[in-house]
Amino acid sequence: MHARQTGEIQRPLIDSYGRQVNYLRVSVTDRCDFRCTYCMGENMVFLPKSEVLSFEEIQTIIAQFVARGVRKVRLTGGEPLVRRDIMKLIAALSESHLAQGTLDELTITTNGSQLARHAAELARLGIRRINVSLDTLDNALFTEITRRGRLSQVLEGIEAAQAVGIAVKLNMVAMKGVNEDEIIPMMEWAHARGYELTLIEAMPLGEVALDRADAHLSLKQVHDRIAERFTLEHIAKRTGGPARYKRVTETGGTLGFITPLSHNFCESCNRVRLTCTGQLYMCLGQDDRVDLRAALREGGVEALDAALDRAMIAKPKGHDFVAERIQTPSVVRHMSVTGG
Repeated sequence: MHARQTGEIQRPLIDSYGRQVNYLRVSVTDRCDFRCTYCMGENMVFLPKSEVLSFEEIQTIIAQFVARGVRKVRLTGGEPLVRRDIMKLIAALSESHLAQGTLDELTITTNGSQLARHAAELARLGIRRINVSLDTLDNALFTEITRRGRLSQVLEGIEAAQAVGIAVKLNMVAMKGVNEDEIIPMMEWAHARGYELTLIEAMPLGEVALDRADAHLSLKQVHDRIAERFTLEHIAKRTGGPARYKRVTETGGTLGFITPLSHNFCESCNRVRLTCTGQLYMCLGQDDRVDLRAALREGGVEALDAALDRAMIAKPKGHDFVAERIQTPSVVRHMSVTGG
């Protein structure tokens, strides 16, 4: 029996604060077919393909993380489903880890634009749950936020995923004066269709068109507004990420809150992020990173393993996101570079 299946992890990834890393988020591309105003600039210059990790390198790095105790991997972007032949990578990871029981879960965060054509294959490969970014149900506002439109295409993809048995969680970035009036209608719409909804405070990453100070909306305020009309029950649900969840009695659905600015949960952080160029960021809100691509290419798996040890030593206690300084990006890289 495989050592991982018996729970025997000889060298788990434990940082200087005693937190065990068991969740890896992998950006497979910085490219996206949308240009969301809070995520990236309108005229983004994307990385040359020569700088992006090959599928073989991604598989090797993930395998090393799995050997060190990672139980959940999430593929992100940019938009992961726009990378050419992405289903080959997902198939390889499914066969190597999901089928062998060395990963509990392989999930994806997507904008939903490519879901309709990939949903059936994703389900066949063992994808049981996906996150779909959806900030509005208003077609004009969707076009304004994404700078591209195609809301109907996204909704079709969400329905296709649900139809093949994939659980859908919607991620909505809550923005003051932009979509705050849609939060409750979005919740009611999602819960009526069996989707979970998680609200997210916009994070100060990179220079973007959105005025972050004007658009900042504390989710504590949102929570209190919702609680005036609905009964919110605390539940112990955890999915490996930073969200904290409530059950809405009246709808029967689940509502999540990700609050990096008004209330962070750094003390329980169990995750790291790998960019498509092989840079491992130990914290979304810090610039500390370890170059896994260089380690792998120059020294193979042994050097890669040593780099993971260095990463655990360098993992910071927490991020520097502060609501009072939101207008100035905490880090210069865009969200699409690190992965959502």
